[in-house]
Amino acid sequence: MSSNPFGVVSLIFSPFGCLAFGKFPSPNMITLTGFIFLGISALLGYIYSPRLDTPPPRWVHVAHGLLLFLYQTFDAVDGKQARRTNSSSPLGELFDHGCDALACALEALAFGSTAMCGRSTFWYWVISAIPFYCATWEHYFTNTLILPAINGPTEGLMLIYLSHFFTAIVGAEWWVQQFGKSIPLFGWVPFLKEIPTNRAVLLLMTAFGVIPTVTCNIHNVYTVVQGRKGSMLLALAMLCPFATLLGGVLVWDYLSPSDIMGNYPHLVVLGTGLAFGFLVGRLILAHLCDEPKGLKTNMCLSLLYLPFAIANALTARLNDGVPLVDESSVLLLYCLFSAGLYVHFATSVVHEITSALGIYCFRITRKEA
Repeated sequence: MSSNPFGVVSLIFSPFGCLAFGKFPSPNMITLTGFIFLGISALLGYIYSPRLDTPPPRWVHVAHGLLLFLYQTFDAVDGKQARRTNSSSPLGELFDHGCDALACALEALAFGSTAMCGRSTFWYWVISAIPFYCATWEHYFTNTLILPAINGPTEGLMLIYLSHFFTAIVGAEWWVQQFGKSIPLFGWVPFLKEIPTNRAVLLLMTAFGVIPTVTCNIHNVYTVVQGRKGSMLLALAMLCPFATLLGGVLVWDYLSPSDIMGNYPHLVVLGTGLAFGFLVGRLILAHLCDEPKGLKTNMCLSLLYLPFAIANALTARLNDGVPLVDESSVLLLYCLFSAGLYVHFATSVVHEITSALGIYCFRITRKEA
């Protein structure tokens, strides 16, 4: 569970929580409520900026910031509520991190709306998904989830919702002007000063956030694997489904005759985000069940749709640039496939865990005296 730099704010929402959930709200219900806030935020981004390349009304930026702040607050409160009510369980860990995995896509869409990222929105999702997956992968081997002093779930989210509020003041156009003009302090940097601010921020986040974090994850896993005299190749094999998912979507976009990331960024990020959620959920489940280390072949179920999408894009090269199936329909089916896969996984796992432990997903089980 992430900590909230403004954790005291949870006290402000306690009356709301009591009215909405009852005297003792379920931790999973708190998690779900925070996730719904991000869903609303992403929906606002789609309504007012369908391609994420036009400035939405300034009140939308304020809404993005407030909804993200509420998500962070509820994400911090759910763990405290689980400990307070003595209702912690493996289901809570799976539910919480499962929602967080999907939240990467929803917040990427919200930020893409604020910063007018367009097709670069997908890359903002990538730089949030990679550290998330690698942290989950590290947790699988080390059995600890220790966040650094400065991390994404706390300071990272705080910077993002402050960026939403800042954009409400200066306007979304600030993000598409040259970086040297937006921040004159960096006007001397040869390459960065000439590119749009939103792309410069993407590069800086990758260089100073993603790469050091992932390097630390790999080092920690390597240390544990070596200490147990295990195979690092088996450990790295667990990264293959995620790497293949990213590679497959990028190949699809490269071959696409209709520029899927530019024209349909919401569908690309949403479909890939749902597939990513399945991968993360399966990895967490493998950790909870103490499965043997190595590639989990059923994780590859999330990749089954990509060969069809890539083959359909290739048909455009044989048919004067017109694919066999319209790509907007292919993207919509991609989202439905990923959603169906994720929902089936989530519902079946929730059912099995609740049945085995004799608990409820959205209700606290009363302890018998």
